Amino acid sequence: MPIEGLTAYAHVADVQRSVDFYRRLGLELRNSHEEDGRLVWAFVTSPAADPNDAGARLMVALADGAVEPSQQAVLFYCWSPDVEALHAELRDAGIVVGAIEYPFYMPAGEFRMVDPDGYVLLVGQLNAAGS
Repeated sequence: MPIEGLTAYAHVADVQRSVDFYRRLGLELRNSHEEDGRLVWAFVTSPAADPNDAGARLMVALADGAVEPSQQAVLFYCWSPDVEALHAELRDAGIVVGAIEYPFYMPAGEFRMVDPDGYVLLVGQLNAAGS
């Protein structure tokens, strides 16, 4: 029996800060848990994603210790229907984004950014806009 979905689960220094960052990418809070008035776990997904569907999904939990950006060995790959528009929107919102590049595996473009805990996100576009 194959698995039917996979959700990245990252430990972060500040769960609310991570939720706020991923909201900039269009993800919505689906579930959360607080302890002593502090958000300690959250599940964010793309707006149309059913929790059992393959849309964008991420769980974040409060780390037990310090989060070292240089030691984040997980890479999050995301897709957007319009990389140029998303790149401009994030840049205009003050988020540091890398240049759009066009590697052989993503000819419509991809760019890199880093979340508040040092996790690298690559955002690619499968087809030219409007295709």
